[in-house]
Amino acid sequence: MASLSLEEIQRLSVSERVQLAEQIWDTIVATPEALPVPEIQIRELDRRLKLHNENPEAAEPWSTIRSRLTELE
Repeated sequence: MASLSLEEIQRLSVSERVQLAEQIWDTIVATPEALPVPEIQIRELDRRLKLHNENPEAAEPWSTIRSRLTELE
């Protein structure tokens, strides 16, 4: 594997650094199971799912929320 030093990375243009960051990100998201999910996030997701299951009518479709947000612009 070819490696770049911090100095070499800093000599890249901004667009080259963005491209490098995108390439690195693509390798990370290719294996999402390798990313640990913090316990606090798991608890929050469980809490939200429980609330939704208790009252699914309280949820609004994304299209409704998006329309409301675009009206604010």
